[in-house]
Amino acid sequence: MGIHNLSRLIADCAPGAVRENEFKSYFGRKVAIDASMCIYQFLIAVRQDGSVLTNEEGETTSHLMGIFYRTIRMIEHGLKPCYVFDGKPPEMKSGELTKRKEMRAEAEKELEKAKEQGDQENMNKFEKRLVKVTKQHNEECQHLLKLMGVPYVKAPGEAEAQCCELVKKGKLYGVGTEDMDALTFGGNVLLRHLTVSEARKMPIQEFNYQRVLEGLGLNRQQFIDLCILMGCDYCGTIKGIGMKRAFELMKTHGSIETILEKIDQNKYPPPEDWLYKEARELFLSPDVTPGEEFDFKWTAPDEEALIEFMCTEKGFNEDRMRNGCKKLVKARTGATQGRLDSFFTLKPSASPAGKRKSEPLKGAAQKKAKKGGGKFKAK
Repeated sequence: MGIHNLSRLIADCAPGAVRENEFKSYFGRKVAIDASMCIYQFLIAVRQDGSVLTNEEGETTSHLMGIFYRTIRMIEHGLKPCYVFDGKPPEMKSGELTKRKEMRAEAEKELEKAKEQGDQENMNKFEKRLVKVTKQHNEECQHLLKLMGVPYVKAPGEAEAQCCELVKKGKLYGVGTEDMDALTFGGNVLLRHLTVSEARKMPIQEFNYQRVLEGLGLNRQQFIDLCILMGCDYCGTIKGIGMKRAFELMKTHGSIETILEKIDQNKYPPPEDWLYKEARELFLSPDVTPGEEFDFKWTAPDEEALIEFMCTEKGFNEDRMRNGCKKLVKARTGATQGRLDSFFTLKPSASPAGKRKSEPLKGAAQKKAKKGGGKFKAK
């Protein structure tokens, strides 16, 4: 779920913290990709006749197809993706996981009703709600990435937290995920829509963590408390307090403890045995492998082993897989020029409107202009 309505709050109250970029703007960037989020998107999107894509043996292959082609496209555009996989979820997330389990059970009931009624639209809707990333999906994608020469990390806990650790330690540039809690974990740069940007013809949204704090007028712990008030995966929220009210209270009182002292708890009852302190500590000190321990390398694909896995074992078309390998090799060997940070940076303009003022003409050019000469005349 991430943080409820956080992107909306930032857009309203800290718009300077967000900018939209094209895919090509990230040429040469090393980016942490939330693997589970990515795989889930592919399981939802890569479908055939309303169901997930499978091979002749009935094994799901949507995730492999998605990871293979999306990774190639990122590398062709000069990105260096590093996928980060979820580890064991924190104990505090059990409530959220139970809630999701209940929602899947309800979706199964609704799916059966839709099947009985022959309602294809609702069948598709509830089938998507039953999609779940499994251990097998993760392991198969990890094996594929290894064969493609793309690094990956198995986090001890939450993938977003591990992504942020790698970014904070300078190992990677930003976190590619749809979950806004990457900001709550302190990730310097959050990139939304990165894995679907090109396919859906939509820009990448880049959130800058420091500008978020500055725009909202909060320090790190106050921002974490705000996210907890708005709704996170680890504990409940105060009944009756939404996004706008939570922000106002945090700006006025500065901490959840003071807010609890000041509000009318009969009107705004907090959850019983509210674990907001534990949630705060989880965001401040998550279970991660220290970023210093990693040294990422992007290597050439093992084409024959990849063909064996994707074609012989999983039933993909060999010509397409070999073409994909060629694209990987070409993209890797062709991108020899290092990134120039100034290349995609807009040059400062002299006027507020962003238009550069013309420099005064000198010498012969000035005389020519006075006589009305020159190739172009102002209109």
